[in-house]
Amino acid sequence: MMSLQPVVNLASDPFRRERATNAFYGLAGVALFCLLIVMTTLFFRSRVKASHIHAEIAKEEQTLQTLQSEQRGYSAVLSRPRNADIFSRSVFLNELIARRAVSWTLVFRDLETVMPGNMRLETIRLPQAPARQSGGVNRVQLDMTVGTDNPETVIQFLKNLIGSNLFGAASVVSQTPPTQNDPLFKYRVSVSYAQKL
Repeated sequence: MMSLQPVVNLASDPFRRERATNAFYGLAGVALFCLLIVMTTLFFRSRVKASHIHAEIAKEEQTLQTLQSEQRGYSAVLSRPRNADIFSRSVFLNELIARRAVSWTLVFRDLETVMPGNMRLETIRLPQAPARQSGGVNRVQLDMTVGTDNPETVIQFLKNLIGSNLFGAASVVSQTPPTQNDPLFKYRVSVSYAQKL
């Protein structure tokens, strides 16, 4: 009787290095699992943060609705015919007080530091009351008309205004050429001004 023993031919079935491959797959699996844990944690944290933000937004919207309701009540009181005269008078007085808060002496002194010698200030006014007062500074918009015999002087004036720490953005609103009665070029200039109190 012949015994049947399996014959292994090493030439056709070579030895494979599976240990290194399995170790690599194991490390990759662990890394992916760690990444999954990190991503899950970040997801839940962002959901918690989003819920806090939504709660804050709801609270602020509630406060806004309360304030708007109060404002509607105040507006209703002010819009009554018997209160209209008092309201318009108080607005007028508040604007008058705000305009008096601007020192014209300081305005002219500060303009003197930036205005070229061959330029003349024709008119100056505040189109509106001071915008805000913060840190001892009145912020206003000046509307002025200047005259000069040389148009290049206006460019120098604008450069001086922009370069000054008291004046800000300046623009030429309109210009008028010289006439037979007035030999000066006239420029209407608008500039922001921060008056230190």
